[in-house]
Amino acid sequence: MSLLELRDASFAYGKGQPVVEGVSVSLDAGDTVGLVGESGAGKSTILALMLGLSSPTAGELLFDGKPLERRDAATMRLFRSSVQTVFQDPYSSLDPRQRIDRIVAEPLRSLRIASGDTARQRVREALDSVGLPADVLERYPHEFSGGQRQRIAIARAIVCRPRVLLADEPVSALDVTTRIQVIDVLRRLRSETGLALLMVSHDLSTVAALCERSIVLKDGRVVEEGATRSVLSSPSTDYARQLVAAVPRLP
Repeated sequence: MSLLELRDASFAYGKGQPVVEGVSVSLDAGDTVGLVGESGAGKSTILALMLGLSSPTAGELLFDGKPLERRDAATMRLFRSSVQTVFQDPYSSLDPRQRIDRIVAEPLRSLRIASGDTARQRVREALDSVGLPADVLERYPHEFSGGQRQRIAIARAIVCRPRVLLADEPVSALDVTTRIQVIDVLRRLRSETGLALLMVSHDLSTVAALCERSIVLKDGRVVEEGATRSVLSSPSTDYARQLVAAVPRLP
């Protein structure tokens, strides 16, 4: 039984053509899965479906092996605490008017998980998990670099101790050195907590560094999937071969 599973899902806006068709993605504890494809392949739509932000027009989303019941408030609160996300841009994902302590604690407040001293301790633990000291708590986002902001965003996502993390291009806005540092944070979290990670990316080098399994999308359909090493070393479709060929290599 998967923690989170999108099963044979399709999605269309209105009566238009499906932007995602017949896609299945499953995540178990400790999984690291890359969802790759060019812009317009359907990656962001799949992410929205797996976050429960959109409902599939066909197929279903399962949480702990059961179809997600969006009308049940208790179920949705458990789902929101168990499935968290990290967005692409570390500069726009943090409220510049809020101090770091309030930013990281926001899921605890909104999901009614913890407050007071308990919440403050959870915030400190989350920041420590991403390698940031407690003295950042009273500072504001503009005081930090892009890599530090993304660590803060990851701390906010893990403060409620989720079982699944969905990451939307989490390192694409960062320089190479900072990118490696954030990937190391995600790798360590997965190792220490059993967190399941789905990384949405167009960057195969990032997926290769972090993900054990990969799913390749083209025009809203899965065209290839399997162990990342196999997909990258011996892709079986022309489209996947083109993606691999486009990865920059040192001369």
